[in-house]
Amino acid sequence: MNSENLKIIGMIPARMGSTRFPGKPLAPILGRPMIEHVYRRTALCKMLDEVWVATCDREIAEVVAAFDGKVVMTSPSHERASDRIAEAMESREADIVVMVQGDEPMTYPEMIEASLTPFFSDDRQIVCVNLVAPIASEKEFENPNTIKVVMDEDNFAVYMSREPIPTRHQLTFGQIPAYKQVCIIPFTRDGLRLFTQLPPTPLEKAESIDMLRFIEHGYKVKMVETSLATQAVDTAEDLKLVENLLDNDPLIRTYIKDV
Repeated sequence: MNSENLKIIGMIPARMGSTRFPGKPLAPILGRPMIEHVYRRTALCKMLDEVWVATCDREIAEVVAAFDGKVVMTSPSHERASDRIAEAMESREADIVVMVQGDEPMTYPEMIEASLTPFFSDDRQIVCVNLVAPIASEKEFENPNTIKVVMDEDNFAVYMSREPIPTRHQLTFGQIPAYKQVCIIPFTRDGLRLFTQLPPTPLEKAESIDMLRFIEHGYKVKMVETSLATQAVDTAEDLKLVENLLDNDPLIRTYIKDV
């Protein structure tokens, strides 16, 4: 693919009904709702032609509209964020759709750019890419909200789990590399359509991880490592941690002048 000829859209799925942290897209971080941080930081990526929020909740739509963001309403029935953005893309044209989860307020434009690089290689079989980052602590390794990833020698995902993988049966944490999924996930347009056409799978349901649908059906998910520090927000404790991290983040001052 030639990046100059492609239309690339950023799509941020968000909903109020999180079981772990209800209403978290609107949780305040440095005086702004989390969804605004995700939207503005995603929009800083110059490779994206448009950025949208896909939601089933009117409260989120109103907040996005208030900061002049673009929003599309979707069905409340989706259990997977990937299915939500697929519905949002039904009436929109794009060659690549980058899903940036609404609980990733530490997104950096460079992360999105890195996630797109495999599509510009000679491998025409790549339909989906995920970012991964090293897991920094054993506490994070044991946290079920952290999605752990094991990869093959070509950096394709072998498995993802909320359990600690690889096992510490013979080696302790730190003696073997451990990686987590960072929820910046670009699909080709055909790859996104394929995802929605594939039946949900047992491991996808058991782990509550979208990408296992591809893996269980035999499709490869390319992984790209980022060295940028990131922290998703799954709990109120995470929210406080992210607020402290962003308070010293130079990027935030490019879109919020009064911090």
